[in-house]
Amino acid sequence: MAQSATPGAAPAPKYLRRGKVKEVYEVSPTELEFRFTDDISVFDKHIPSSIPHKGETLNRTAAFWFATCSGIGVPHHFLRLSGPTSMRVQRVRVVPNPHSLGPHPKNYLVPLEVIVRYYLAGSMWDRVQSGTVSPADLGFPAGRPLEYGVPLPEPHFEVTTKLEPVDRLLTTAEALELAALERSDLDRIRETALKVDAAIQAEIGPRGLIHVDGKKEFGIDSEGTLRLVDTFGTADEDRFWDKAAYERGRHVDFSKEFVRQHYRSTGYYDQLQKARAAHAEEPPIPPLPPLLVDEVSRLYTTVYQRLTGQPFVPANPAR
Repeated sequence: MAQSATPGAAPAPKYLRRGKVKEVYEVSPTELEFRFTDDISVFDKHIPSSIPHKGETLNRTAAFWFATCSGIGVPHHFLRLSGPTSMRVQRVRVVPNPHSLGPHPKNYLVPLEVIVRYYLAGSMWDRVQSGTVSPADLGFPAGRPLEYGVPLPEPHFEVTTKLEPVDRLLTTAEALELAALERSDLDRIRETALKVDAAIQAEIGPRGLIHVDGKKEFGIDSEGTLRLVDTFGTADEDRFWDKAAYERGRHVDFSKEFVRQHYRSTGYYDQLQKARAAHAEEPPIPPLPPLLVDEVSRLYTTVYQRLTGQPFVPANPAR
């Protein structure tokens, strides 16, 4: 016989959707709960492997950076932690076409991911090597030979889609049209991203880390205030290097880049890119080898400690 709910108890959060690595639940019309899983993804592909303690480190790291934002006066949607792998946040509407909300829309997720790069790395390096991005595009003198890892002359700001199956790079005009924004809104987004990144670097610099690049998402609340939403500054969204190693000419990643490089070395990334270019069926991504799973788990706990300066004591040490 089914038991009834405890009288007076708040209803359980209602499952809404699942992203690449986290689940979203409705708590109320104005509040959501994020639940961070131990799943992992790269290249917009879900890897069939579970990484112990990953969800917990992401949850705690994100909360740490939201607290940092409060300290520098940057509005955000974080409310509180609700468990070792969950947090409560203010809700904004997810609307594929913000223009449907009328002029000057409010209370919606800006359907963009904004990326700021400070060093030449990751997919930007791929584009430079392929010739689709020139040195001049990044602020270097035209024709200058570039090497992986060099500092960019100035922060490079770019925007991709958020609600499409595979992220797509957008021009400024495309981003403004897709998100129903004015140019001044996009300028505010850029300024906010730079302000938060400066705070991140100020925090992690004394612990020997370099903030290489990172992505962020924004929402506009019911009052029209621009707020940081989703999560940022974790090993999933951002790239960090060890400063001492960098000064010796090495790039020691403290981010998910470690996992990306595994799939590059196996040839999977090249197979995936060829399939996407041909609009063919994409090859399934294989699981991580067991020893690599253990190493990736240690990476996430180490990144948490290096970013926050706090020891990682798992809520469930037996895992």
